[in-house]
Amino acid sequence: MAKAKKTTYEFSEGDKVVYPAHGVAVVDSIEVKNVAGSEHTFYHLSVLETGMKIMIPLSRVETVGLRKVVDSKTVDKVYDILRDRNVTVDTQTWNRRHREYTQKIKTGSVYEIAKVIRDLSVLKGDKELSFGERKMLDTAQGLLVKEISIAKSRTEDAVLSELNELFDCHAA
Repeated sequence: MAKAKKTTYEFSEGDKVVYPAHGVAVVDSIEVKNVAGSEHTFYHLSVLETGMKIMIPLSRVETVGLRKVVDSKTVDKVYDILRDRNVTVDTQTWNRRHREYTQKIKTGSVYEIAKVIRDLSVLKGDKELSFGERKMLDTAQGLLVKEISIAKSRTEDAVLSELNELFDCHAA
């Protein structure tokens, strides 16, 4: 039997990883199971925010978008996206924007999540957000705050305060 090819998507027990749309998770264990007569390696994850348990076959890691937590250079780029207010928020109907924002969040990209937060925050400056828009903003912020707090080794409250200051200084 051929050896499983090594990929850059291999993680170790205890690593913090990002599972798109669910947020930061910890690799609890790595297990080899016999499924239908062949061996498969699985990552057992626990999502930090919800405690949800997820089992992902190594062969599906790339497909589901599992990745390492970003580094501090990436966080700086995320903050640049959040600071950029020279954007035009699409005036299409809310359900079309909602679909677009949901797709961006599902990518698991911190850049895409930051764009959702930025766009909804800019929109919030122009009009009151609907319940769905506020929920989308809260979801995106929760995902981003958790990851940045781990990347910068800071508390979530400290990161949330930073983000709030970032948006307050632009609201004036």
